Amino acid sequence: MKKKLVGIVASDKMDKTRRVEVKRLFPHPKYGKIVSRRTVCHVHDENNESKLGDKVEIIESRPLSRTKRWRLVRIVETNVIPVSQHGDEQSVQAGLTEAQETPPEREPEESGETPEQADS
Repeated sequence: MKKKLVGIVASDKMDKTRRVEVKRLFPHPKYGKIVSRRTVCHVHDENNESKLGDKVEIIESRPLSRTKRWRLVRIVETNVIPVSQHGDEQSVQAGLTEAQETPPEREPEESGETPEQADS
């Protein structure tokens, strides 16, 4: 039976090939802490259907090239991780590893400060 995995497209710069990252969680063998790891799979996408940030289902196949061992089955969700305005791959990589939150803006205290004075 062939393996099926679900991952997120991390790169779509190659023709008919996608770089898909599959995340997995498992307990550390000695310490028991939950560890997060990712597996990078190069996937054959015949019609260039998937785009950067899409959640896709892939299946194991015969070797198609030096690195390609997977084929695209279907696109589960489109653009799970939004690409920034620049459309660079690094923003998607950051979104895959860890979602970064911006701290909430500080509101001026009730001592009569204006927002400009509170920032200084």
